[in-house]
Amino acid sequence: MKNILVTGGAGYVGSILLRRLLDDGYGVVCVDTLKFGGESIIDIYEHPNFTFHKVDVADAAAMDKIMEESDLHGVIHLAAIVGDPACKLYSDEAKRTNWGASVYLVDKCKELGIERFIFASTCSNYGKMPDPEGFVVETTPLAPVSLYAELKVKFEKYFLEEMEKTDALCPTSLRFSTVYGMSHRMRFDLTVNEFTKDLALEKELVIFGEQFWRPYCHVADFTNAMMTVLEAPKEKVAYDVFNVGDTAENYTKKMLADELTKLFPNADIKYVKKDEDPRDYRADHTKIKEQLGFKITKTVPEGMREIKEIVELGIISDPESQQYYNIPHKRD
Repeated sequence: MKNILVTGGAGYVGSILLRRLLDDGYGVVCVDTLKFGGESIIDIYEHPNFTFHKVDVADAAAMDKIMEESDLHGVIHLAAIVGDPACKLYSDEAKRTNWGASVYLVDKCKELGIERFIFASTCSNYGKMPDPEGFVVETTPLAPVSLYAELKVKFEKYFLEEMEKTDALCPTSLRFSTVYGMSHRMRFDLTVNEFTKDLALEKELVIFGEQFWRPYCHVADFTNAMMTVLEAPKEKVAYDVFNVGDTAENYTKKMLADELTKLFPNADIKYVKKDEDPRDYRADHTKIKEQLGFKITKTVPEGMREIKEIVELGIISDPESQQYYNIPHKRD
């Protein structure tokens, strides 16, 4: 059995990945500080192939012990202060986690001869499209405009270019689209989830800068992409980077609103004019599709229906609770 270390495994993305790895016969070692609680791992906590450590990835001594004793095949590095607002608010922690701990992890993988290293990066690295009519691809010059993206770009450059390459290590960077959808650790501070939640609660939806583009990808398809890379031949993914999503799933905020009005015919939507946004990009996902055969399984309209149902049915009893937000959240 191959053992995989997942950092940040109790989080929005990681909690889905943990179950997929276990279902596919991997041994799973999860490291998480449980900043947003541990409810997302309760049902797998006693799984015979699951081990949990409440450890900060920036604690090198604790991580040394875990990594040296776990006979690891790979590391999937999700732990981070996630998003522009959170990194701005918690900048010191972001630098320690998103940069310092990340360098430690990949260096440790190389030292121990751990074969696979998958890094959760972001399409925010692109900033603004050079060509407003075009698409960004993996070779498009990166133009980060926030600390969150700056640290992602800095670490990508370190392990893909600056670190001495070795055939023993197979590191890959996945530039994820803007995420949405249901998870065991739910978030309502993400564009699609937040817009849908507000309308499901019969609130007014206020949209700033409806003309700006983003690519979107369901959180379950993040796991599909990571599993695809984990199990791909090394020569197809080593020291490489992939945009994760589908080229057809690029939307402006106005396009999202148009989809939502199909679900909420009486939606109260207000647009606030905004002429400048430092991030405005459509992502092309041809490379991951053609090189690895990756295809998404869910679309934005399907994700909206999911969120509508879990809010309206009361499956999430209090979607305004702070536990579903990565930065302080004010109730209306």
